[in-house]
Amino acid sequence: MTASFSDFFYSSPDGLKLHARIYGEQNQDTLPVVCLPGLTRNARDFHELALYLSTEAKTQRRVVSFDYRGRGQSAYDPNLSNYTVGVEANDILAGLDQLDIKEAAFIGTSRGGLIVHLLGVLRPTILKAIVLNDVGPALEIAGLAHIKSYLGKAPQPQNIGEAVEAQRAAHGQDFPALNTADWQRMVAAIYRDEDGKLVTDFDPRLVETLAGVDLSKPLPTLWPQFEALGNVPILAIRGSNSRLLSEATMNEMARRHSRLRTVTVQGQGHAPFLETGNLPKAIADFIDETAGH
Repeated sequence: MTASFSDFFYSSPDGLKLHARIYGEQNQDTLPVVCLPGLTRNARDFHELALYLSTEAKTQRRVVSFDYRGRGQSAYDPNLSNYTVGVEANDILAGLDQLDIKEAAFIGTSRGGLIVHLLGVLRPTILKAIVLNDVGPALEIAGLAHIKSYLGKAPQPQNIGEAVEAQRAAHGQDFPALNTADWQRMVAAIYRDEDGKLVTDFDPRLVETLAGVDLSKPLPTLWPQFEALGNVPILAIRGSNSRLLSEATMNEMARRHSRLRTVTVQGQGHAPFLETGNLPKAIADFIDETAGH
């Protein structure tokens, strides 16, 4: 498995040691793909998709999959206030600068999609195509409440089997389409082994960043930032059972953005597993058709 990618370590603007995985380093002549995960997730979420894009797709590409600060192999930040979308967006730009990547296609799952919106403000020329996985400029309170709930009472499984059952208990209702292998891949991405014990692979204090969110009030939106992406082709993917991205919001995104395509993944919630079904080919074809080589 490790032969399929290399580890890239770099320094954030404030000196934190950060990590990304690089797949398909030999694919230097095609537009690279940058993968940005969700709130507590990491680069491993994109492993199967990255393998496909770098070794199997018609146009094979270099893929850079990031661990934000406090996740995966990136250092934890002693300052809790730095766990923000803005800081993380600048961390991504620092990594891309050190890799000399000036243009790329971006795939953002959940929080990763919010970061993409900010990149459109910070450095719009870097965005050649965008895949938003179950995220948009407006989020549903019910979805955020669900995330806050299960992160706040995350179980401590003793083994992989217990971890799979815990994830099924929390998310199974929204993901009837998944099989056991899908759940096992999810667990492998979420947990790491620490002295023979399974632990979640993120700074536990990340949960505290949700504590101040007032779920009794409408959430802030990013419609101006989304509309600023009007010249960039976007593929918006939504789980049919998503609690975070509503069908109404996705329809409004399509109304406001003439270059937006939509895909609804049946039997999955927030956020669809991008390696399942026809999604890898759909993503590869979208990048080929809209961003070229």
